[in-house]
Amino acid sequence: MKHILIFHCLLFTLFTGYAQQHALVFQTDFGLKDGAVAEMKGVAFTVSPKIPMFDLTHEIPAYNIWEAAYRLRQTAPYWPEGTVFVSVVDPGVGSSRKSVVLKTKSGHYFVTPDNGTLTLVAKQLGIAEIREINEAVNRRKNSGASYTFHGRDVYAYTAARLVAGVITFEEVGPRLPDTVVNIPFQQPVFENGILQGNIPVLDIQYGNIWTNIDAATFSRLQLKEGEKISITIYKGKQQIYKGSMPYVTTFSAVPEGKELAYLNSLLNLSFAVNMGNFSARHKVESGPEWKVTVSRQ
Repeated sequence: MKHILIFHCLLFTLFTGYAQQHALVFQTDFGLKDGAVAEMKGVAFTVSPKIPMFDLTHEIPAYNIWEAAYRLRQTAPYWPEGTVFVSVVDPGVGSSRKSVVLKTKSGHYFVTPDNGTLTLVAKQLGIAEIREINEAVNRRKNSGASYTFHGRDVYAYTAARLVAGVITFEEVGPRLPDTVVNIPFQQPVFENGILQGNIPVLDIQYGNIWTNIDAATFSRLQLKEGEKISITIYKGKQQIYKGSMPYVTTFSAVPEGKELAYLNSLLNLSFAVNMGNFSARHKVESGPEWKVTVSRQ
């Protein structure tokens, strides 16, 4: 009976390809008003109808490479090893920027232009190897006359072939040095009793301010819950906000309309207004040029 069960499991694997199919996850700044995303998925489906396909987001602000970089950093660790991400925020399409596939030390793959999109995942997950896509081989058939939709003709096609096992990672193209194009930003540091960090992104639905100051770095302030911190926010060298608020673990710890500091779902220091919008109230936004300093009050 045991041998029969094993035989049926092998048949299932053979005919479904389940054991070999990893997820293909798409991210773009295309929006969903036209057929661009569906075209990419159609190309992938043509390579193999068995590929499980998912959307990270298609609402990256137009041309915002930094936000694309952050959303990959936010999401990728929660997907299993072998997942292939396609990220297309590509204002330089058709230029000399390289089309690459990054394999991280965590076993994830990222198919994207090397234009800064890989800034955060390369640091977070580590670079195992990078290969430049050989478009002579890994490009949708009869698409050579198109220069403006590499997301469909090169990235979705290459990613699908990689997921489906049509090509190996080595067959993507020639190996490149283990470096990526980086967007400069303020790393989280603690010096002389002051924390410094970046505001990489907003919790956009609610207007909360997310920083890149992780829990371990924040703990160096040695705060107890309810104690206040002083916060200054800059855009470049321009001061945008200066104030203080208590550090708490839940929004309900302060009255409605009051400001608070907390650790978000990624365990990074964040600022909010209970039942309000911190970003709108103080005209604070996000990006590599946005910085924050934090100290005990």
